[in-house]
Amino acid sequence: MPENSSRLELSGSRQFTSWLAQQHLSLAFTTYQAGKVFWIGIQPNGQLSVFERTFERCMGLTVHHNSLYLSTLYQLWRFENSLSPGQDYQGYDAVYVPQMSYITGDLDIHDVVMTEGNPRPVFVNTLFSCLATVSETHSFVPLWQPPFISKLAAEDRCHLNGLALRDGQPRYVTSVSRSDVADGWRDHRSDGGCVIDIESNEIIATELSMPHSPRWYRDRLWLLNSGTGEFGTIDPATGQFEAVTFCPGYLRGLAFAGDFAIVGLSEPRHNKSFQGLALDAALVQKAAEPRCGIGVIDLRSGDLVHSLRIEGTVSELYDVVSIPAVQRPMAIGIRSDEIRHVISMGEG
Repeated sequence: MPENSSRLELSGSRQFTSWLAQQHLSLAFTTYQAGKVFWIGIQPNGQLSVFERTFERCMGLTVHHNSLYLSTLYQLWRFENSLSPGQDYQGYDAVYVPQMSYITGDLDIHDVVMTEGNPRPVFVNTLFSCLATVSETHSFVPLWQPPFISKLAAEDRCHLNGLALRDGQPRYVTSVSRSDVADGWRDHRSDGGCVIDIESNEIIATELSMPHSPRWYRDRLWLLNSGTGEFGTIDPATGQFEAVTFCPGYLRGLAFAGDFAIVGLSEPRHNKSFQGLALDAALVQKAAEPRCGIGVIDLRSGDLVHSLRIEGTVSELYDVVSIPAVQRPMAIGIRSDEIRHVISMGEG
């Protein structure tokens, strides 16, 4: 790791690196609690490769072709992989270089996506309870708001957080509540969560517990019912949530690769926002301690088959993405001298 990581240990389960090699992919995930982005892959000798960079309050991640987008405390960054297929840089087969950032102000940006036919990212503006995009002249441009939000105000009324694409366009969002008052979501953490269909403007699922990370994959709507520790599916027609796998942690961050789901696990915070959830009782019932790390779930069986455990200074994750056809990624930081010497020339 290029930066100081005192009291931090990452360890994969016995077959975790073999799984990365078989799937020919790597992972990236964020932890806003520690202000780190991690790139996970395998070294030429088959051992785990861990690369990190520091970005204050980094949260939403998305990979779109050769680009990687990252939301931070008051910026939205775009990185570009500077290597062509087959190229190598100091043993890495992808080098993500920061190319630009939008200054958004502290909007508490959560999920970020890139839509088909639109060169600009769309993100969940949690502070203003809406979906938004970037602007050349302003902090953001609002695109959509839930039907129960009467006014766009910097009040985080419902804690809108997750965004799923379907057919390349924004389609489903998750919200912790349907509150229309400042910070009102905190009173509905246990069962006030909902899923909204953006296209119809209808609430299609209710009574969820702090849902996060909706994703449309293989013609099904998946999400993390974070307050219960369950990964599962929502039937858009009935609104029924069907749990597939219980994971020992507070779930945020969801990606897919082939027959597998990749989920992020966090240790619940010891504060009012995360106490008193069904997850607490489930952990006691199963005699399990909450974990921080990455879990790999086999969609064919629902089994949690591989994992990456994180112990030490990092106890919470937000987002996770898979990077196909890349085995060992790295990134150039903005706090070191290195960025001065990474220069590339485009075609005229």
